[in-house]
Amino acid sequence: MASSSTNSWLAFDIGGANIKAADGQGWSHSEPFAMWQEWKRLPDAIRHIQSLRPATHYAVTMTGEIADCFPERSDGVRHIVQSCSLATGTDNVFFYSVTGVLIDAKEAIHQPLDVAASNWHALARLAGSLAPLGNSWLVDIGSTTTDIVPLSCGKPAPKGLTDWDRLAHGELVYTGIERTPLPTLVHTLPHRGAMRPLAREWFATTQDAWLLLGYLEEDSKSVNTADRKPATRDAARVRIARTMLLEPNAFTLADAIEAAEAIATSQILLIKDAMQLIIQHQQKEDCIVLSGQGELIARKVLSHMNWEPRTISLKHAYGDEISRVAPAHAVALIARQIL
Repeated sequence: MASSSTNSWLAFDIGGANIKAADGQGWSHSEPFAMWQEWKRLPDAIRHIQSLRPATHYAVTMTGEIADCFPERSDGVRHIVQSCSLATGTDNVFFYSVTGVLIDAKEAIHQPLDVAASNWHALARLAGSLAPLGNSWLVDIGSTTTDIVPLSCGKPAPKGLTDWDRLAHGELVYTGIERTPLPTLVHTLPHRGAMRPLAREWFATTQDAWLLLGYLEEDSKSVNTADRKPATRDAARVRIARTMLLEPNAFTLADAIEAAEAIATSQILLIKDAMQLIIQHQQKEDCIVLSGQGELIARKVLSHMNWEPRTISLKHAYGDEISRVAPAHAVALIARQIL
C-alpha cells in the first residue's frame, strides 16, 4: 500500500457509540452511532460521511466490532470491513493493524484480531510524536474507556495488544466521561446526611455527574443519554434521582451536585489505581500526553497522585476538533506516510 501526491485520504474511526473521521489535513467529523442498535445502517452512515469529504483512498480503525450485536469479534470485523468496502465502492480501503501497518480488506477479514480494537495504537503513535524521547505515557479518557499506554522513545510499548490483554494489564480501563453506568462506580451516594443505595440499573451515567459539575457543556439537542432526555444539568439531576429511586421534585440541584462529586471522586480513584500499577517509577523527566474528552479527569487523577510530570495536551497541540477525532487523524497521517 503506497501513498502518492495524487491520492487523497479519508480515515474513519468506527466505534461502538460514535463514528469519527479525519483527512489528516485539518478536516474532521464526529457523529453518534449506536452500533449495537444500528449496525445494519453502517454502510449508509459511512456513505454520508464520505459525501462530506470525498477521497480516492480510505483508511479505517475500529473498536465497534465488540458490540453485542455481533456473535464474535471476527463477525464484527467482517461487518465493518464489508460495510466500508460497500459504502466507498472501491478496493482502496485499508485497515489499521496493531502491528502498525495498514492492510487490505481481505487480510483484515483473515486477521480480525489484528485490526479489532486498534485505534488506541494509532493514537499512541500520534502521542509519541509529541514525546519522542525517553519514557512517557499516553492517558486517553474518552466517552467510554480509558487507555493508559506506555511509550518508549515515542513508540507504543504496551504489555498487551488485544483489548482483553490490555484490560488484564490495566492498560485499558472500562470507564469514561459519558457512558459509564453509575452502579459500576458506586453502590451508595450521599443524600442529606445519609448514604443511599443505588438501583443497579442503567438510569444514569458519568455524563450526568460531569454535566452537574460543569465540566461538560449542556446540549439540549442531544439525547444520547440513559433516558434519551436532553443532556442538560436539570435532566441529569432527574436521572441521578431516579438511580437513587428518589422523587425528582424532592431532589434539588444541591443534592445532585453532592452526589456528582462522590461519583467523580470514585471514577478518579479507579483510574488512579490503574495508573499507579503501570507508572511505578516516576522520574522528573517523565512525560504524560493527555488526550480525549476526559482530559480534565486525567488532570484530577494526577493531582490525587501528588505527581506533577510534564504534561502535553493533545487538545492544545491539535485543537478541539482534531483532538476529538484523534485516532482517525492519526490513521490519516499514517496513511499519508507523515506519522
